[in-house]
Amino acid sequence: MSDLAAALDILGARWALLVVDQLLDGPQRYGDLQRALGAPTNMLAIRLRELEAAGVLSRLPLKHNTRAYALTERGLALREPILALRRWGAEGAPP
Repeated sequence: MSDLAAALDILGARWALLVVDQLLDGPQRYGDLQRALGAPTNMLAIRLRELEAAGVLSRLPLKHNTRAYALTERGLALREPILALRRWGAEGAPP
């Protein structure tokens, strides 16, 4: 498998890159992510588990048995590629 294929295996699934983008602003609880993204709850749960298994994010324990999600160093390393994709999207957007 090529390096690009390996990256897409983790980040190419629907909602995965949007979750990472949302977490670039800092840790967020599940409900906050769901509201911000509008992702179906079952799909969001799957993506969070996959991204955690890939080492892109981690769960942080909070008070009252709740958790927040935060990017790991591996996840934070995606900041520049995501910013580049945003620029690319903005440049190609129709007027």
